[in-house]
Amino acid sequence: MAEEVYSAVGRRKSSVARVRLLSGNGAVNVNNKTMAEFFPRETMRFIVTQPLVLTNTAEKFNVIANVNGGGISGQAGAIRHGISRALVDSDPELRGVLKKAGFLTRDPRMKERKKYGQKGARKRFQFSKR
Repeated sequence: MAEEVYSAVGRRKSSVARVRLLSGNGAVNVNNKTMAEFFPRETMRFIVTQPLVLTNTAEKFNVIANVNGGGISGQAGAIRHGISRALVDSDPELRGVLKKAGFLTRDPRMKERKKYGQKGARKRFQFSKR
């Protein structure tokens, strides 16, 4: 019998993560590296594993994630979003718990674009009276 694989896509800022959940012992691989190698910061590893810890499925699934675009914070958020969506695919009863924690909502905050005639999105060039 073929084992069940649950896949989903997670997004955050300009990062996109393709996540697969396989039955296993809780190993998390990101871009063919262990999670500790890919995310040196403890906070990023915590963000990635939040949905698994919340639903008590950390020891039940192995996670394989491919992520690109953005920085490490956005990538961690994208993986969290993808894991949450894949968990709902595996067991629809987890939806309420994950929804209440806010893990199924795609964070809409994006970087504001730079405007012409300005130094950045909001900052202006220095005003000179003379």
